[in-house]
Amino acid sequence: MEHYITPILDLVNLPDTWRPAISILVSLAVLVLLALLVRLAGKLVNTFIVAKAIRRSRTKWDDILMDHGIFSRAAGIVTVLVLMTLYPVFITESHVLVSLGSRILLAWLILLVMRLVARLLDATNEIYKEASPEIAKRKPVKGYLQMVKIFLYIVGGILVITGILNVSPVGILSGFGAMSAVLMLVFKDSIMGFVASLQLTGNDLVRIGDWIEMPKYGADGGVIDITLQTIQVRNWDMTITSIPIYALISDSFKNWRGMSEAGGRRARRTVYLDMKAVRFLRDEELDTLQKLPLLAEYLAAKRAEISEHNARLGTAGDDIVSPRHLTNLGTFRAYVLAYLRAHPMVSKELTCMVRYLETTAKGIPMELYFFTTDKAWVNYEAIQSDIIDHILSVMGAFGLRVFQDLSGADLTQRNTFESAESR
Repeated sequence: MEHYITPILDLVNLPDTWRPAISILVSLAVLVLLALLVRLAGKLVNTFIVAKAIRRSRTKWDDILMDHGIFSRAAGIVTVLVLMTLYPVFITESHVLVSLGSRILLAWLILLVMRLVARLLDATNEIYKEASPEIAKRKPVKGYLQMVKIFLYIVGGILVITGILNVSPVGILSGFGAMSAVLMLVFKDSIMGFVASLQLTGNDLVRIGDWIEMPKYGADGGVIDITLQTIQVRNWDMTITSIPIYALISDSFKNWRGMSEAGGRRARRTVYLDMKAVRFLRDEELDTLQKLPLLAEYLAAKRAEISEHNARLGTAGDDIVSPRHLTNLGTFRAYVLAYLRAHPMVSKELTCMVRYLETTAKGIPMELYFFTTDKAWVNYEAIQSDIIDHILSVMGAFGLRVFQDLSGADLTQRNTFESAESR
C-alpha cells in the first residue's frame, strides 16, 4: 500500500517526518472504508437474498435463525476476516502496529464467534421447542445450553486474553488452577443448578406447564420457564415467583401433574347433618321417595330385604328395636351416591363414594368423595358447587337438616321465643 501512497505524498510535498504517520492514517482510512463496504454488502445480501429466500421457504427453523440474527452476525465475522486478511497488506510501515492490530482483530473475531455460537444455542432451544413441544416440556434443554454458554464464555475469555497479551493459554489456565476455590464460589449456583437440572430432567420431576406448590417460596402456579439456576412460576394471582432450581431437590414440593394426567380431578366435600333429625322413615314417606328414579331400584330392593327379615322374626319382632327399618339418613346417603354416579360430570371409572366420618360436636359429617371429569379449576369448582347446592336443597325431603351453630338471627329468634313462653 505504501508504494501507492508515496506518489501522492510527493505531490503534497509533506515533510519527511510526517510521511510515516500520514501513510498509516491513510491506509487505515482505506481499510476501514473497505470494511464498511463489505459490511454493507453483507447487509444487502441478508436483506434482499437471504431474507426473501427464508420467507419463501416452508420450514420454521430458518425463520428462527433469522429472528436470532444468526446471518447478520455471520456477515460481521466475514467483515472481520476481510480486515484480518488486508491489515498486514495495508499496514507495512510499523511491525509493532501490525502485531498489535492483528492481535486486536483476532480478539474481536473470537468475541464475534462467541456471540454467534451463543445465539445459535438460543435458536437451537427455540427450534427444539417448536419441533417437539411435548418433549420440550418434559425434557427442557435450556439449562444445559446455558451451561454450554458459560463454558463457551470461559474458553472465549481465555482465548481473548491470550490473544491480546500474546501468551500461551497454559499460563492462564495454571493461574485459574490457583483460583479454583474462588471460581467454585463464584459459580456455585451454576454448578448446583446444573446438577439439580440433571436430576429433575432425568427423573421427570418438573416440566414446563406443570402446576406446583412450594409454600416456602410462595409459589403456587404453573411453571413457565426452567433455566440453569432458577425455575419461574406464574402464580394463581398472576405474580411471578423465581425458585432456585436446586431447592426443588433439597426441599419438598407438590406437583399437580398427576391430577392433570389422570381421568379426573378429586373432590372431597363434607356436609354436617344435625343428628337430632335422624329417624326411621314411615311407609308413606318411603312410597313418596320410591317414586324418585334415583331411589326406585334401591328402595324396592331394600324394602323387600327388610320385609323378608322382619317376617322371619315373627312375634319376636313386636318390639321397637328388633325389626329393621329404613332411616332417613341411610336413604339420603343412598340418594346422594346415586346422584353422584348419575351426574354427567362425575367420573364413572374413578372412585365415587359417600361415607360418614366420626361424629363431632358439629353433627354427623357426611363426606362426598368423587372425581370430576373436567379438571379446569373454574369448571371444577362450579361442578362441586352445583352438587352441594342440590344436596342442601333436597335434604328437607328426607326430614334432615344441616347442622350450624347458633348465631345472629338464630339467637334473636330463640330469645324472642323464650320471652313469649315466660309470659
